[in-house]
Amino acid sequence: MIVNASGCLDALTAPEVARQLDAFVTKTVTPLPREGNAPVRIAETETAMLNSIGLANPGISEFRADALPRLAELGTPIWVSVGGFCADDYADLCTQLDAEAVVDTIELNVSCPNVAAADESAHEIVSAARAATGKPLYAKLSPSLPNVAAAAVAAAEAGADGLSLVNTLRGLALDGHTLRPTLGTGTGGLSGPALRPVALAAVYGCYEATELPIVGMGGVESGRHALELVAAGASAVALGTVLFADPGAPKRIRAELAAEAAEHGFSRGFAARGCAHDGVVALDNDAQRTRPRSNLKV
Repeated sequence: MIVNASGCLDALTAPEVARQLDAFVTKTVTPLPREGNAPVRIAETETAMLNSIGLANPGISEFRADALPRLAELGTPIWVSVGGFCADDYADLCTQLDAEAVVDTIELNVSCPNVAAADESAHEIVSAARAATGKPLYAKLSPSLPNVAAAAVAAAEAGADGLSLVNTLRGLALDGHTLRPTLGTGTGGLSGPALRPVALAAVYGCYEATELPIVGMGGVESGRHALELVAAGASAVALGTVLFADPGAPKRIRAELAAEAAEHGFSRGFAARGCAHDGVVALDNDAQRTRPRSNLKV
């Protein structure tokens, strides 16, 4: 499955791109409208992009009334990313989205580096969300955590159905003339090629630690990059920064993934899931694991 990373595609202005995906992931929606952070909000570096959007969005009420009905017309499964500032915020958002038949899956953005984080842990947030909805829940985790695999285990124990790995890293860019921070907030979330090894490590570790399906993301620009995430343990791949430069990336990367997989003896790209791990044999029938798992322990 190939999806977009939240915030990297506006399906209502580029529906032809969204329809190349197996599911469309919305920009993060919060309980109340947010204008976002002060400009400058986006900066390029030699190896990555920095953003400090600050979860700008119309709020859940306007999203449900206006955007969601129009997204339903895409004919593509809809994943809604939600963000809040306490566990109750996530529970309320999930309660409202539980009533929306068009919403296929809810992604819990518990790791945005550009806004104040909730005081509660991922376990508490997922638990609150799980009590509020029967829809599939994916927890989006930060690569900055001291032990992202331990957070993945906690999310699994709290009732998450899957993981989104990873969110951006905090980074800084300085203006070449003033030597002052380029972004209005100083630091921002780093994405793009520089994030790729970090994402691979997180996916690899969380695959070892849990049985959950994983959406791998971070610097995917080619089918080879997608295959590496799958080999590390991803069961789906999300495209982010690449979509800003190449709207045809979903179709291109899907074809490249199939070709790369074939070169390694797989009939499908995602049949290679987990083959980077010792003792794991990836098979075309998806019966990849031939060794005991860690029983959710790290």
